[in-house]
Amino acid sequence: MKIRSFAPVAALALALALTPVVAAHADEYPLVTGNYVEVDGISIDDGHDLEYAKHLAGIWRKGKDFAVKQGWIVGYQILENEEPRAGEPDLYLVTTFARMADTAEAEKRHQAYGEYMKATIATMQAESGERAKYRHKVSSMMLRELTFRN
Repeated sequence: MKIRSFAPVAALALALALTPVVAAHADEYPLVTGNYVEVDGISIDDGHDLEYAKHLAGIWRKGKDFAVKQGWIVGYQILENEEPRAGEPDLYLVTTFARMADTAEAEKRHQAYGEYMKATIATMQAESGERAKYRHKVSSMMLRELTFRN
């Protein structure tokens, strides 16, 4: 009998002891920020899909793979807009990274990228200018991943 009468008191004491912990967690915002996701919307003129696909499979992929190996980005992907409406992109180029680079880090990355790709600023701009004849960046978004707090 004495044990039964003690059980409700012990349960109440335990509940009161845990209440501040539960209350503190109940007030926390349930989401936390994660990776950044850059999404570029690309429109391609008719007749140039293969040309742009070869660029993506070549130089673009080489540069992204290098960035992954350097730890600059977490990953990347290409998404095709299966049913684009008027004015919408044909492709979305998605790059995921954990943090923004400051100015000094961005300069180091740019130099390392140029050396790896064996390209100068002038060369890269000329190549981009050639692609601009049939490839158009029609949108760009910088998103931030939100995940549930554990």
